[in-house]
Amino acid sequence: MIYSATPLIIPQLAAIYQALAPWAELLLRVVIGFALVPHGLRMTFGFFPNTGLPIRNLSMLAKQLDRDGYLPGKLWAPLISATELIGGPLLAIGLFTRLAAVPIVIFLVVSCFERWRVGRYFWNTLGLEYTFMWMVAAFYFLIHGGGVYSMDHIVLGREF
Repeated sequence: MIYSATPLIIPQLAAIYQALAPWAELLLRVVIGFALVPHGLRMTFGFFPNTGLPIRNLSMLAKQLDRDGYLPGKLWAPLISATELIGGPLLAIGLFTRLAAVPIVIFLVVSCFERWRVGRYFWNTLGLEYTFMWMVAAFYFLIHGGGVYSMDHIVLGREF
């Protein structure tokens, strides 16, 4: 959203910025939400077997969570799966956007701490760089809602 109090370097582009802002917000929301789905599919159903840790189902995820100190893993594994497979698409389409963003942001905050513990900052050392970026982007939708081009706005007539 372009705020009228913000002086623009090229004021003649204000109309373009204003027109494109909701589309940029839509694109960011869709990418954030749907980016979670492949992770959920891999950890829950074994899709994409040659990627990430060798986790192919909820039982394996629960054991990994237990090993990493996130006890009880049997509680957290299905919650993580639901966050990625249900919350991700809800965020992507902008339905119950803020409610969907809550567990996503919490999941990503915890992931940031874990990534810092494992690899510190840089993504190529399994650090938090990548996860932190997604967490901040998801936090934006927790605060701002889904925007004009969201199912909340279209179906419910308001940003949820």
